[in-house]
This record gives sequence, C-alpha cells and structure tokens, in this order.
Amino acid sequence: MSADETAGAPGKQVTMSDLKPPVTREGNLPAVSVGFASLQSFELLQRVSKMFATSTVVPDQFNGNIGNCAIALEMAARMGASPLMVMQNLDVIYGRPAWRAKFLIGCFNQAGRYEAISYEWGGKVNTDSWSCRAISKFLATGKQIRGPEISIALAKAEEWYGRKGSKWKTIPELMLMYRSAAWMINTTAPEISLGLQTEDEIRDTFDATRRGDGRYEVDLESLRQPRGSVPTNEEAIASIKKCENLTTLEAVYGGIVQAFVGADQNVPMPVEATYTDHKIALEQKAEES
Repeated sequence: MSADETAGAPGKQVTMSDLKPPVTREGNLPAVSVGFASLQSFELLQRVSKMFATSTVVPDQFNGNIGNCAIALEMAARMGASPLMVMQNLDVIYGRPAWRAKFLIGCFNQAGRYEAISYEWGGKVNTDSWSCRAISKFLATGKQIRGPEISIALAKAEEWYGRKGSKWKTIPELMLMYRSAAWMINTTAPEISLGLQTEDEIRDTFDATRRGDGRYEVDLESLRQPRGSVPTNEEAIASIKKCENLTTLEAVYGGIVQAFVGADQNVPMPVEATYTDHKIALEQKAEES
C-alpha cells in the first residue's frame, strides 16, 4: 500500500516515516574515499584513476598512465587538495616526483595555520652576498617562522648556479624566493610537501632538461663527469680571507669542506683555523657596525 493509499484509509494515522521515500541500498553504504586502506577505497581509486587517465586536460605523464594517476590521487587526498591541481603541479624528473615551488607556496598560504609567506632580503643585489629568507607566522600563537637563508654564494657553493641552463643566472631573484620558501615549508610544514623536493631542487641536482612531452630527462654523461679537484691549503686559505661577510664565508667554506669530503679527506688544520679566525673577525666587525 502506498503512502497516498495509507493516508486515505480510515482510522490510519500517517507518520513522517510513511511520507519519506524508501532508502536505497547505496544510501545504507558507508562513505568511501580513495586510498589504499581498504578494498573499497582501492577499487574507487582505480575507477577514478581510469577516468583521469583518459582525460585530455591532465599532463602527459598522467595521460594513459593509471598508476601515476592513482599516486597523484592518493597524494591529493592526504593533502586535501584538488586532484587536477596536484597533477598539474607534480613533475616527474628522472623517476622522482617533484612539486612546483609556486604550488607549495599556494598550499602553505591556504593551509589556514600560517600567515602568507613574505621575504626578507639581505646583501647587495646581483652579488654573491645577495640573499633571501622566507618568513611567516603561526596564526594560533603569533610566533614568527624564519626559514633558512638562501644566497647566491650558497647557490654557487652547492653547484646550482653553474649548471647548464641554470635559471639562477637569468632569474636569480625569483630563484632565491622559490628556494627560500621551499626550504621553509619543508622545515616548518613537511606535511604540505609530503617530503618531496621541488622541481627546481631536482633540476639543480641533476642536469635535467624538459622534453616536448613534459617529462624530464637527465644526461647520464653529465653525472659521470668528475667533481672539481681538491684545493691546496694556500688556495683554500686565500679564498677564505677574501670573504667580506659571514654569508659569503659560510658558503665558501662549505664548498671547501665539500671538496675535501668528496675526496675522502679531512679539512687541513691550517684551513680550519683560518676559517675560525676570519669568522671571529667578521663577527666583531658586524657588531661594531
């Protein structure tokens, strides 16, 4: 008997439950989200991945690749971000996924826990001392967040600057902002980056070039090239004494240490002593000024 028939029957009281439409089987099922936690979650992940893999608006590394789509979807679910936005800003470089720096900055600014990123500049523009530091605040406590300082001297010491096609030579200001923001996010909110580097960081590590299909490839011959030779004590000491500020000193000394460690050698005592003495002198000079 239908609800209308029941309502017309004499002596029969109609309740709200009689007027509600019947609950379908799907309505009784628990909510399922994409992921690897259960069979239902994994099946849904596969179905959604197939849909994205056949789309023409996803980047080439996801088009027709269900596995890549599934990974991107799972990452989007953990981040609470749009799956399409994750795919549009996730590059695969030499088999390693990497974020675009501007996407990480956007996620940090919209997280709701931090003040939007701003930048603190130091040193002299277009010199090795030119530096940038990303800063923010915890909204709940007002405590300031100060990320690591990134300088041109550091970019040269880490061999980012001199690589083939390096953007550090053409757009140094933007690279300083991107790298300082990425390092601050990785140290302050690693749950946003999920432990992944930015595409700029990976490209600065390997001589990676972007192909026509959007993927990156690495020249293996460039990886086999020998590293620079170990400096003599006199060369290392002279380089240290030329440093006119602490930022440049730390970058230069870091490169010297890297050269000796790469050759399985300890930094010679005269070089280490020169660094310590020069650092003390620069600190005193900074205090006086």
